[in-house]
Amino acid sequence: MTSTQTLIPKTSSAAPFLPMSRAEMQALGWDECDVVIVTGDAYVDHPSFGMAIIGRVLEAQGLRVGIIAQPDWQSAEAFRALGRPRLFFGITAGNMDSMVNRYTSERRLRHNDAYTPDGEGGRRPDRAVVVYAQRCREAYKGVPIVLGGIEASLRRVAHYDYWSDKLRRSVVLDAKADLVLYGNAERAVVDLARRLNSGEAIGDIDDLRGTLYARSAVPESWEVKDASHWDSQWQGRVRTPEGRQPALRLPSLDDVSADKVAYAHASRVVHAETNPHNARALVQAHRDREVCLLPPPIPLTTEEMDAVYALPFRRLPHPSYGKAKIPAYDMIRFSISIQRGCFGGCSFCSITEHEGRIIQSRSAESVLAELERLREEPGYTGVVSDLGGPTANMWRLGCKSPKIEAACRRPSCLFPKVCSNLRTDHGPLIDLYRAARQAAGVKRVNIASGVRYDLAVEDPAYIRELVEHHVGGYLKIAPEHVAERPLAAMMKPGIGAYERFERLFNEASAKAGKKQFLIPYFIAAHPDTTDEDMLEVALWLKKHHYKLEQVQTFLPSPMSSATAMWHTGKNPLSAVSPTSAEVVVPAGERVRRLHKAFLRVHDPEGWPLIREGLIRMGRRDLIGGTPSHLVPAHDKGPRRGGEPGAGKGPAKRR
Repeated sequence: MTSTQTLIPKTSSAAPFLPMSRAEMQALGWDECDVVIVTGDAYVDHPSFGMAIIGRVLEAQGLRVGIIAQPDWQSAEAFRALGRPRLFFGITAGNMDSMVNRYTSERRLRHNDAYTPDGEGGRRPDRAVVVYAQRCREAYKGVPIVLGGIEASLRRVAHYDYWSDKLRRSVVLDAKADLVLYGNAERAVVDLARRLNSGEAIGDIDDLRGTLYARSAVPESWEVKDASHWDSQWQGRVRTPEGRQPALRLPSLDDVSADKVAYAHASRVVHAETNPHNARALVQAHRDREVCLLPPPIPLTTEEMDAVYALPFRRLPHPSYGKAKIPAYDMIRFSISIQRGCFGGCSFCSITEHEGRIIQSRSAESVLAELERLREEPGYTGVVSDLGGPTANMWRLGCKSPKIEAACRRPSCLFPKVCSNLRTDHGPLIDLYRAARQAAGVKRVNIASGVRYDLAVEDPAYIRELVEHHVGGYLKIAPEHVAERPLAAMMKPGIGAYERFERLFNEASAKAGKKQFLIPYFIAAHPDTTDEDMLEVALWLKKHHYKLEQVQTFLPSPMSSATAMWHTGKNPLSAVSPTSAEVVVPAGERVRRLHKAFLRVHDPEGWPLIREGLIRMGRRDLIGGTPSHLVPAHDKGPRRGGEPGAGKGPAKRR
């Protein structure tokens, strides 16, 4: 394991921007780059962009790092822009998975891209890391290919691909990569660069945490057990001879392709082996190749987090973009990340899968120092758009006991209820908010990251602080559903937790003399959701006078537990077998449209589908023209305020 001092900068020399051209390299006096990062995003030198963090971390180690951003992938020419890198090509699809970025949940092509100048669509290929890796090999044969970022991270084993509706191999094989770094990769990429710089061959580097690679055989030092027996034998600690790497063998590519139960079980094991303090290595056979995964990376310490965010980011897009607007940058340019990770563990979400469930927090001093630097930015008016991260209110929270945390395999600290070993005191976060509001030049601090409401109700003082100072009229909250079955499949709390938060929010708003409203988010067509479950949501929305404009339909992203449910009809949150209970899979286009229509019951476009569904469910009593009905019997005619489905806006009015 790399020393905790690895990420502390070793040099104060920094380029104004990491170079994107030979001319910029020459201005810096470089004749070559040590590392060239290829990314599917426009290059923004801001710590919210992964390529900027990795590039600046490597630069701080004294390395020369160049960026090739959104290259033309039709040939290898664009990949030669900075010459042959001395150590390796680092390849990432960008801050978003390229398939999620390019396609809707209905597999329709998106025509814009928030990570591209002027929001232009089509500037990155499908499965970008695979395409970029091929072009890098064509550009310079023999240069090591290293993948990273969320797209590669979520494809580390054989996985169901929603867009092709079939299983795909591990990305390390699809991209023919030498190494894949999964999760937050600062520690691994620094150690990798150091070892390559000292002369080690990349094929000999097989012991870096948070990495995976393909070999013809499992390393001799691995003590491999059959993961088929995980529930009966291997959940706890497994004795391993000293000096041996404990490892579990997942069902092979052939097994998970032929047997959906095997796929669901493999998913269960992968998610259970994610605690960096107790996870075993994993191995999965892909025909004549063994895909070998080392245990997850050790979370960064606060000191390391502070060192990373203190690096000399310009917090601006590269000058080559001129006056072009990059929507993703405009959204976060005056925001500050205070933490990483999420212990919520929602089954449909990739945050925990990528960043882990152990919260990594910056110090208050580091956050306030970045607030001070904001004053130097052009266009800053004193309004901070966000202090947050994957969630707004997990900063400095975690397990009360390091010993318990080291042994725990729970996928969530909040489901089915808040763990009794979890620290839920938001006092330090409240203090941080207050210090931020008092910082020089700060007029207002908004909180735009999602608030985990079931955690917030554990500390009502936090809700009061949030409501009084950090809500700009509306606050987005994600209960996701109201019915127990889909909520259990999502690993989300019952709707009662949301309603408790709503009550405290409304009380605090009234006391502060403010008219403020919640905007709830819901998911349509999530695994284990029936038509009747969606009807329950529609009735709840009607009762609470919500009219939703933005709703989302479940998108089966690679690797998630919910995607395993979608593909297999089994629930990997508990032991799976051929006889275990089946999960409802609302996969057809018509049922997905119906479920979405139930979330927008005020929209006449969906009424025919809803009427048809209600008749099928034997609920004709909900069709009619009075306020007690859900939808009218006919589409024509004026719609009055008292007609079914009529709402007063996106949030409740008291």
